[in-house]
Amino acid sequence: MKVVTAIAELKSIIKNSKNEGETIGLVPTMGYLHEGHLTLASTAKRENDLVVMSIFVNPTQFGPNEDFESYPRDLDRDCKLANSVGVDVIFAPSVEEMYPTDGGISIRAGRQSEILCGASRPGHFDGVLQVVSKLFNIVEPTTAYFGQKDAQQVAIIQTLVRDFNFPLEIRTVPIVREEDGLAKSSRNVYLSKQHRQEAPAIYEALQIAKEHFLATREVKEAVALATNHIEKKTSGRIDYLQFLSYPDLSDIKEDTEQFLLATAVYIGTTRLIDNIIFALKGETKNV
Repeated sequence: MKVVTAIAELKSIIKNSKNEGETIGLVPTMGYLHEGHLTLASTAKRENDLVVMSIFVNPTQFGPNEDFESYPRDLDRDCKLANSVGVDVIFAPSVEEMYPTDGGISIRAGRQSEILCGASRPGHFDGVLQVVSKLFNIVEPTTAYFGQKDAQQVAIIQTLVRDFNFPLEIRTVPIVREEDGLAKSSRNVYLSKQHRQEAPAIYEALQIAKEHFLATREVKEAVALATNHIEKKTSGRIDYLQFLSYPDLSDIKEDTEQFLLATAVYIGTTRLIDNIIFALKGETKNV
């Protein structure tokens, strides 16, 4: 496995790979890898000749009061984990390498970014699209891999790829969970022992809401049941808990075929997100 920090070196590797007719899988991450990231990488490895994992804590997607400086970082640890699942190239650039100049050009994520996580994080998805666009142009992947846990992010990136004609496929890999249902996340390390015990109630609440909706088609009742469960079982504060159609992230209509039930909850000072994507029969589709 190669560890590359310069864009020019990575592009040279990509050029050689493409000259050989190889397919390229890109796994964008901010590092501090967990099993969810490794599942993305393993999936990419099965489906591609060359797997590039980016490890870059992107400053443009953090707000002024968010945890950019304290976001967990451990490149040596990440490299060992990535190597264990067959990643071929780690791309770990500095901020200066990724953003050497500022020409004042920006990307606006649009309507899909103004709800859910975007409602309380203005500009966040603008920064996501900025770095993802750069990675797509640098790596030129055949397929890019993202986790369902960031369902809103995936939907917005799918819109970017569709509307700006990026020549690649987006693959979404299901959420990887702890045995008690908590979605794996780099931020879980911030949870105290008590808060860690409370956190699985988030996924329990989503399951309760899903089952109620499938039985009754009552959106408001389903949301209320989930809200009540989180409030009873945790000391947390709900940022949002919403039912939407997916992947367009609009209100549910009579002809909606696929549903997103998504939430963000502050447990202590840690903001945890989770979601369920399902169809009317209850199956989760590959989105």
